[in-house]
Amino acid sequence: MRAWICEQPTGLDALRWGERPDPVPGAGEVLVEIAAASVNYPDLLIVQGRYQHRPEPPFVPGAEFAGVVRAVGAGVTTLTPGQPVACLAGTGAFATHAVVPAHLCLPLPPGFALQDAAAFIMTYATAHHALLDRGALRPGETVLVLGAAGGVGTAAIQVAKAAGARVVAAASSAAKCALAQRLGADAVLDYSVHTPDGTLRDELRRLTDGRGPDVVFDPVGGALTEPVLRSIAWRGRLLVIGFAGGAIPSLPLNLPLLKGASIVGVFWGEFARREPAANAALLQALVQGYLQGHYRPVIDTVLPMAALPEALRRLEARRVLGKLVLRNDD
Repeated sequence: MRAWICEQPTGLDALRWGERPDPVPGAGEVLVEIAAASVNYPDLLIVQGRYQHRPEPPFVPGAEFAGVVRAVGAGVTTLTPGQPVACLAGTGAFATHAVVPAHLCLPLPPGFALQDAAAFIMTYATAHHALLDRGALRPGETVLVLGAAGGVGTAAIQVAKAAGARVVAAASSAAKCALAQRLGADAVLDYSVHTPDGTLRDELRRLTDGRGPDVVFDPVGGALTEPVLRSIAWRGRLLVIGFAGGAIPSLPLNLPLLKGASIVGVFWGEFARREPAANAALLQALVQGYLQGHYRPVIDTVLPMAALPEALRRLEARRVLGKLVLRNDD
């Protein structure tokens, strides 16, 4: 097999595309021939040594992929050779093959494209868990989605609209806002124009008829979070997804007090580990949503697997709308 190997998590220069021994599945594991893998922001942080999960080097990065089961280990009864699957294993995706625990693989029904499946689990599970479980989103409420043109932001727009919410999508350029509108956002806010220290709060007030958003989906952090929290509706919920903007904000705790608001942490990966039955139900609901046409990953570009460094550089430079996918050539 071939794989991207990270010798030390010191940055993109530490990656090399090389040969590794063909893997063999052990008990409870499956061997998957990888058709496509998506690139997520944590993949960049892991190879830079900046993520909370730090695999022992050398390792093959890449959290999420889709492909076909080629062999199963002892005790595996839920999957069979020839079964198409999507997997979220944390590492191992940027390769031609991977051995993963069978329970980390989602069997795919007919009609679920492998390229879409490679870009599906992490973003849609995060959005669904955030909005419907942690955020208790109700039909008719208004959701503000920050970072609306990224992978998790585009998923959040679709999940919120399918739940009957009104969506205000915020992004950092006119092109990104236009993408959000194509996905069904009811209004957009360009925070390259309406800045956190400028007219952002005024524009948000205008777009919500002075009430503010009921739910804020925030994977960005940084300077955006405090002014958005100041604008939130009574009994609003600020969903803390991540900090793609770089800085972890420090928030005055009188703000949630004054609005009767909640600041809610969202960590889908830990939820999946601690509550496997609830997560399995969530994933099945997402699969059905895909088959019904409610959810479709936004794929910016499909590149060859050998182009991983280029893909990570694009991601780091914020030049991606939706998700980047790497494919293994036939």
